[in-house]
Amino acid sequence: MRLRVLRAFVVSLVATIPLLAAQDQSFEVASVKRNNSGDRNSLLRILPGGRVSATNFGVRQLIVFAWQLAPFQVIGGPEWIDGDGYDIIVKMEGNPAAVEPGTGKPDPRQTAIQHLLEDRFKMKTHRETREMDIYALVLARPGARGPKLVQSPKDCAAQAAEARDKGTQFPPPQAGPPPALGKPYCGIAGSNGRIRFGGLNSTMIASAFNGYSGRMVVDRTGLSGSWDFELQFSPRRGADAPAGDPDLPDFFTAVQEQLGLKLESTKGPVDVLVIDSVERPTDD
Repeated sequence: MRLRVLRAFVVSLVATIPLLAAQDQSFEVASVKRNNSGDRNSLLRILPGGRVSATNFGVRQLIVFAWQLAPFQVIGGPEWIDGDGYDIIVKMEGNPAAVEPGTGKPDPRQTAIQHLLEDRFKMKTHRETREMDIYALVLARPGARGPKLVQSPKDCAAQAAEARDKGTQFPPPQAGPPPALGKPYCGIAGSNGRIRFGGLNSTMIASAFNGYSGRMVVDRTGLSGSWDFELQFSPRRGADAPAGDPDLPDFFTAVQEQLGLKLESTKGPVDVLVIDSVERPTDD
């Protein structure tokens, strides 16, 4: 799995509820080095053989990945956990089995990163449940889908298991952007004004929208099976974001017009992780 994000705008691509505890998952090798490139891009790769490689990842980004959270679920912490980037390599013992996307269960590689943060960054946290504004993802019209939301012909969970058994990377490395809608694809890729989604369930659709909507999104679509879509929209302007296409709708309108889905504002309990203390690590 490859996860590429802008440092200025982190997109959570994993399920956010419930907040999950670290399981016993040790690692043989862990390397942590400060990235001083000044680049705003980050890249995280899950590789065969129980390896995780993160390039220019901030601590808050690592927490989001390791605990399967959205950025708004991570509370507190000093400013440097957003500004400092780190290059991290983790090699786990054996070749632990991956977890099927969308189940809400932590992958062994994620629990290893939890332990890395607790060990090398001396991070201490506690959990709370807070009542927050959230969105419910529903069908805009009962029984109707939008033109860009199509049933996926691919069983990505089965393909991921087969790749794990063969010791190969999944999805396979690919040059350039993800393929256009209609071409086989497994995964989620987010960029400024575009989400390419393929071969995953509706729980993962809701999770993919967390970062873009700024709230936790819960799946109430009733959709079953796996899905493909390519969503295009005019992104919010940020300090590091280029101007969007003025002819494209905003994110919320695009979700309704292109996918036939709707984000309804509501309130609900949200599990959050509160950072009590964290320290800059020493490079090795």
